[in-house]
Amino acid sequence: MSAASALQKAIFARLSGDVALTALVGAEGIADRRLAAPASPLVVIAGIDSTDHSTATEAGEEHAVVLEAWSGAAGHREAQGIAAAVRAALHDAALALDGHHLVLLLHRETRLKRDGASKFHRAEMRFRAVTEPDG
Repeated sequence: MSAASALQKAIFARLSGDVALTALVGAEGIADRRLAAPASPLVVIAGIDSTDHSTATEAGEEHAVVLEAWSGAAGHREAQGIAAAVRAALHDAALALDGHHLVLLLHRETRLKRDGASKFHRAEMRFRAVTEPDG
């Protein structure tokens, strides 16, 4: 399994098992792909971009992880609350990855906006992760 796939799987498991987050979005409110007709509220693992982060002695990858919190409520308050729960669950978390070691997972930024096409409010969260292969 690639490091990005292992990271996505671990993030999905952490978010799905987080009591505070599932209280906000429901048991089915976390997805690892964009949905054609999203329900609200919802957290989506929107993408992971990976680049080589090897040193002279160690192999590694750096991952830019994008998660989105979608809310149909009026205003940004619900999306902000969901984003805060996601940050609390993932920032500096020690996730176990299949075949890889997570060196770090840090929240970088959150941007709030209203999606013009759907009228949903969206919090786009960016995380930085670094992984190394096991062994």
